[in-house]
Order: sequence, then C-alpha cells, then structure tokens
Amino acid sequence: MIQNQWYGILDADEVKVGKLTGVTRCDEKLVLWRKKDGSIACIADKCCHRGASLCKGELQGDKVACPFHGFVHDASGKVVLIPANGKNTPVSDRYKVKSFTVVEKYGVIWLWYGDPAAEKPDIPFFMELTQKFVYSQFKEVWPVHYTRAVENQLDVVHLPFVHADSIGRGNRTLVHGPVVTWDEQRMTFYVHNVVDDGETKPMKADEMPDYLKYFSLQFQMPNLWQNRISDQVRIVAIFAPIDQENTMIYLRFYQSFMPVWGMRHLVGFFANLANRRVLHQDRAVVVTQRPIKSELTMGENLIPGDAPILNFRRRRAELKGEFKGRIK
Repeated sequence: MIQNQWYGILDADEVKVGKLTGVTRCDEKLVLWRKKDGSIACIADKCCHRGASLCKGELQGDKVACPFHGFVHDASGKVVLIPANGKNTPVSDRYKVKSFTVVEKYGVIWLWYGDPAAEKPDIPFFMELTQKFVYSQFKEVWPVHYTRAVENQLDVVHLPFVHADSIGRGNRTLVHGPVVTWDEQRMTFYVHNVVDDGETKPMKADEMPDYLKYFSLQFQMPNLWQNRISDQVRIVAIFAPIDQENTMIYLRFYQSFMPVWGMRHLVGFFANLANRRVLHQDRAVVVTQRPIKSELTMGENLIPGDAPILNFRRRRAELKGEFKGRIK
C-alpha cells in the first residue's frame, strides 16, 4: 500500500444509520458507523481487551460496546467505560485501539492510509462527474491484489482478444501509441487501435502529435479509474484493496443524458448488465495472472502498448519511495 493517500474503500450507502459495518480494507480490519451528526467514524475492529470483533457489538450513540465484556470505545478508539470496573472508575489511556480518518464524499467513503498527522490533500475525484451526472453501480470481489485489477483497466492491448464479442469487436489488434500524460497524480492515456493490414506500422507515442483526438482513459492514484466514453457517458471503477489477495471493485455507470427518475434507473440497469459481462470477461483472465500482485520489476517482457501499465508501476513505486527515476 502507498502511504499517505486517500483510498476509496466503500460505497457511502453501505454504512447505515444505527448499524455497525465491519470490513477489511487496506489489510486492516475496520468497523465503521455513522455518528449522530451524520459523519463517519472508523476504528480497528478489535477490542483492546481480549481481541473480540467490535462490529459484532452494540452501537451506543456515537460509541461502540464490545460484545464480549461490554468495553465501550468512542470514535477515537479510546475506551471510555469498563463495565466490570464500574461507571465511576476512570479508564486509563492505554485502553485504546487505532482510529482511522475517513471522509464521505461523492457517494464514496475515503480512508486516509498513512500518518494521521500528515497534511491531507483534497479527495481525488473526477470533478466533472459532480455536475449533471447520475450513476448506477454494482460491486464484486476479485481474488487478486488491487494492482492487478487496476492494470487490467490500463491495458489497451487486450481488447480484441479478451472482449472479441463485446467492446473489442473489429479485430483492431494494432496499437498506435499510447500517449501517456500526467497532471499531478492523475494519468491520462490516449490510444488508437486499428486493424492490422500487414503494411501499417504502429506509431510511437512521439509520432502522434494529434493524440488529443483519440480515445482516452484516466487513472487517479491510488485506486480510481475513468473510461471517458463520451461527453455524456463515463464508467468509473474504484479498486478498493481488501488485503494482499483480494480486491473489491465498485463499477459505476455515469450518464447525463437521462436524468428523469425511473428512466435513469432503467438505463443504469441495462448498462450494468453490459458492464458486468465485460468485467467478467476481464476477470476470467486476470485471476490467472501470476503473481497476483504486480511490481515495478517482475520479469515480464513489456511492449510499447503497455506504457500506461509501466507508468502506473513507476508512479506507485515512486510514491512508495522505491523508485527515483524519471517517469516516461
């Protein structure tokens, strides 16, 4: 995991009023709940007394009571009541579990992974989607590290092979580019795939001066992806790391051409059917990749069409302090 980053970890609707939600994200077992003011609290899902899961306990206002011995933890993780010691007995500060900074925004719950005292940047999102767009979504777990799931959506070469009967129709196997650009921690990549006629040579990235006219996708570090299908249609994926071997994918279909209640749900329903089919075509191949976690150097023989993947690996390694070279 990359330190000091905002990770999208849950759809906001998954944390219900008056209920505790237990999940594993970023290799951490967490319990989340909504406080009385509507904000989200998040602490380690492990009682500091005997290690029981707090998400199986009771929500008491803005606090959580352990199901085992009733230790009451507040939103900072501190125990404020040990029933066996009596209500009037002060509780030592050593009775405490780790707390996490979480923010609800854009229909997503974001977890700050890293130093709680570090300066926190703005929540990363594709801001154009906050205006006039509505979305529908589905989620599913893939048994791979989140890096593999991310790289699948950065792969511009696989479409005519994995998706030959869906979004890869046309046998456009020859790849021009792709051109990769960065704006701070956001990568945009442009690609032009065509049918291989046996004569055309693929253009290198620096041979595509008019690359802006071609199809483009974006990836926002550390775990947010956008397919810019048109001005009115986008697909967004949030790759929420569960642990080293599993990833929760939230796939959202955004559109601005049908805002009418009811009709927009119908549009979203059919779009999700199609998107689920495409995603499952990807899944069938990605789960076979070894190792299930990708690294900057791992013995693969990459090609020019893999430029977005290589850029992702280098930027990730750079943010982890493992790479100091120039990203091309």
